[in-house]
Amino acid sequence: MGNNSEFFNLYRHGFIRVAVCTPEVKVADTVFNAGETIRLAREAADRKAVFALFPELGLSAYSNDDLFQQEALLQGTLRAIERIARETEALNLILILGAPLQIDSRLFNCGIVLCRGRIMGVAVKSYLPNYREFYEGRQFSPAEETLAKTIRLCDQREIPFGADLLFDVSNIRHFRFFLEMCEDVWVPIPPSSFAALAGATVIGNLSASNATIGKAEYRRSLTANQSARCVAAYLYAAAGPGESTTDLAWDGHAMIYENGNLIAESERFADGSRMILADLDLDRLAQDRMRQTSFGRNAFTHREALLKFRRVEMNLDPGGGRLLLDREYARFPYIPTDPAKREQRCYEAYNIQVQGLSQRLKSSGIDKIVIGVSGGLDSTHALIVAARTMDMLKLPRSNVLAYTMPGFATSDKTHHNALCLMKAFGVEVNEIDIRPSCMQMLKDIGHPYAEGKTVYDITFENIQAGERTSHLFRIANWRNGLVLGTGDLSELALGWCTYGVGDHISHYNVNASVPKTLIQHLIRWVACSVQFSPEVSAILLDILETEISPELIPGDGEAQPSQRTEEIVGPYELQDFNIFYTTRFGYLPTKIAFMAYCAWRDRTRGDWPDVPESKRNAYTIGEIRHWLEVYLYRFFQISQFKRSCVPNGPKVGSGGSLSPRGDYRAPSDSEAAVWLEDAKRIPERDEE
Repeated sequence: MGNNSEFFNLYRHGFIRVAVCTPEVKVADTVFNAGETIRLAREAADRKAVFALFPELGLSAYSNDDLFQQEALLQGTLRAIERIARETEALNLILILGAPLQIDSRLFNCGIVLCRGRIMGVAVKSYLPNYREFYEGRQFSPAEETLAKTIRLCDQREIPFGADLLFDVSNIRHFRFFLEMCEDVWVPIPPSSFAALAGATVIGNLSASNATIGKAEYRRSLTANQSARCVAAYLYAAAGPGESTTDLAWDGHAMIYENGNLIAESERFADGSRMILADLDLDRLAQDRMRQTSFGRNAFTHREALLKFRRVEMNLDPGGGRLLLDREYARFPYIPTDPAKREQRCYEAYNIQVQGLSQRLKSSGIDKIVIGVSGGLDSTHALIVAARTMDMLKLPRSNVLAYTMPGFATSDKTHHNALCLMKAFGVEVNEIDIRPSCMQMLKDIGHPYAEGKTVYDITFENIQAGERTSHLFRIANWRNGLVLGTGDLSELALGWCTYGVGDHISHYNVNASVPKTLIQHLIRWVACSVQFSPEVSAILLDILETEISPELIPGDGEAQPSQRTEEIVGPYELQDFNIFYTTRFGYLPTKIAFMAYCAWRDRTRGDWPDVPESKRNAYTIGEIRHWLEVYLYRFFQISQFKRSCVPNGPKVGSGGSLSPRGDYRAPSDSEAAVWLEDAKRIPERDEE
């Protein structure tokens, strides 16, 4: 990427900025309409967009009725196209303009693709509405009645013409677009369905679509669904102010969707011209299509239709320099920022875990759960799930056999919270001091600590983790129980778990696909919604304030805990961001770092989901690079063997699970070299 300013440019990371414009029009006044089009085009270019979509028949206005058959209007439209081409020639911008064109003695409803003064192609509307308030069939002919494959227009020759054009911006990876007009998307099989299968990632809909009560919601549903089915970006531009209100009204509705998700939407019924912009993630669309193998299979089924598309190649220079995302990517991708959606997400995740565990107990014929409770986040949430599962199965909570097992570095706070939480839940409360058995093993293997030497190595740590797990499994044998795992998705991704006889293994793990940040919010949701009792809620809120630590190495004097997990493996809020975009989309490290920088550089951004102000962090690009490199090495090089044999556990979110039986299959002996090499292109300091 040459230099820092190039790294901090969205076009270098698989994004493009697009605009949907709703100009004010005057019916049949092509001079005025061209002027508004030029003004909005310049504004879109100034804001670094490379693609600007305008409404259906926008150069003439849509509501001309039989005036479309007047030569003066048609000639005025041609002069408008020539003027726009001339006055936008210097802009790095693809313009999509709606115009009526007379070709071979027929009138067609067209979408003109204009780039740097050249007409690159002309798309034609396929399906003309001729019912209720629409009479397009009176003036226009459908695309199937075209005779010519190329046309001459505004002194330019051999311009591709028809409803079968795919426009390929060859120097912007994955940027291939297709155009359809209004009614085309309202039919059972829209032309864009085939275009998407043929490779179009961006679909533009030049629409007029008058306003009636409830119609806007239907438009949203229609475009969202088509965007999702096509795994594409869908841009929709409806006619706005200035259209004739003889019998209709117009709301200027503009929308931008990406794979079914609304990215931008205009204000409806606004005065004057309007424009919305959005940054589209083309890499995401390409990744989703590649992973969704049924998409490719569907394309193969319709290969004969797809081979009929003609490709129009074009180049565009989006420019360099610093250009960050206007689109806000959530800092916490596993957690919706909208409170209502966040509550629904917590409800679903929590109940998926409960349902999974209850089914495992029923199918195994076991009615007791054995769980180790440390007073930390993961075991706390697993205990919550265990207690609710007993309620669901109408079994006493005393069937949850809970054990806290203090070791050499257990803090007073976590020990106290573990005991209080077990009592508050009404589960069976047990405590086993594992230090004697740990000392015996240290002595058996000849470890220096058993001889009084202060040696806190990995053996010292893992003996404690192993002793806890060994106790739990033998208790489960003795009391006919199921050992409930507590480790979460973030720990699995980072390899932050003791393999085998350690916190890596259990009979069933309800947290296996729940990342650390979501664990925190699930606990907060349970506490704040008082799912159990006020006493339980108070303890849960106190646990949320506890430093994340394995508590395996004693501190000096009062310095507890001496181990702070996030100082070793990185801040979980940042690592969960890295995990999501690596496993869900397979993005390059440079792209992930750029997105993380855009999301995390400013702690004053106002979309924090229930994060106390004192814990709202910001990160420099240097910090982002450092912790991303830590993640890449740990994830790709040294910890896959742990994920290759994880216990059963329910998949919770679309972000994925790392189980080899679920979302993720990978070799245990891979190298991290290609990821780390790409990460070297990330700057070490910000460039403001």
